[in-house]
Amino acid sequence: MKRFSLIGAAGYIAPRHMQAIKATGNDLVAALDPNDSVGIIDSHFPEADFFTEFERFDRHVDKLRREAQAIDYVSICSPNYLHDAHMRFGLRSGADVICEKPLVLNPWNIDGLAEIERDTGHKINTILQLRLHPAIIALREKMQNGPRDSKVDVDLTYITSRGHWYLQSWKGDTKKSGGIATNIGVHFYDMLQFLFGELQENRVHYTSDTKASGYLEYAHARVRWFLSVDVADVPDAVRATGQRTYRSITVAGEEIEFSGGFTDLHTRSYEEILAGRGFGVEENRVAIETVAAIRTATPLGRVGAYHPFLDRVND
Repeated sequence: MKRFSLIGAAGYIAPRHMQAIKATGNDLVAALDPNDSVGIIDSHFPEADFFTEFERFDRHVDKLRREAQAIDYVSICSPNYLHDAHMRFGLRSGADVICEKPLVLNPWNIDGLAEIERDTGHKINTILQLRLHPAIIALREKMQNGPRDSKVDVDLTYITSRGHWYLQSWKGDTKKSGGIATNIGVHFYDMLQFLFGELQENRVHYTSDTKASGYLEYAHARVRWFLSVDVADVPDAVRATGQRTYRSITVAGEEIEFSGGFTDLHTRSYEEILAGRGFGVEENRVAIETVAAIRTATPLGRVGAYHPFLDRVND
């Protein structure tokens, strides 16, 4: 049984980490969050110690280490801009790290983390759950077995509606979240390079606080993408059924069904990490470079190979 601590226990994604820790037969012994709305802990680890101040949490983790009850893993579900500092804390505390996406906001932070890994002898693992999705794995195998001298046309559409709270939270602050493409899209960009190889071109057609769209070209694919947290972007027929989320990937005109199978991917990620097969810092580099470039790009507008959903957007 491994001993875990959790930073960011009150957030949306934290319960999936708690479930994964429990499902893999391990123990959460300490958790941190400045927000004390963390009653969900009782459903999984009612004996876990909880802190709202980092300094007390730090002291507790250090005390456990000195008493030969050291934390084995620090799981990180804090706001995106804090991931880098919290990973450094975990490594320097003598633990391995499991960090939610995005690993960091800027590519140069990856080099610093790799250096601390070497200094401490501990490892950072990240949640790149789409690499473990059965439909994505099957598509990758199909691509690898197909002709390698051609490119397929791909449309990626992901709309996950959020209420008015979104822009008032840290997620609506580009300096803290990295913006819409980073916050809701980084694992899709990782998936695309995982499927289609080297990134060759990155163009941005549109960005706003709630949606973004562009074009990516890989060694084996030409990709039009559209991301949004605005319910108005959900297709009318889908919205009429009460649905507020829309996911679609088409490859060479064929729809890839991957809406199901999401709920247990954090547990699968933990299983792989505990078996020594986690995704490390270097495997994040292309996706982080992609979103950083999107964040700083000047949008081109509706020119060239833009995603058709962009025609629905009122500037």
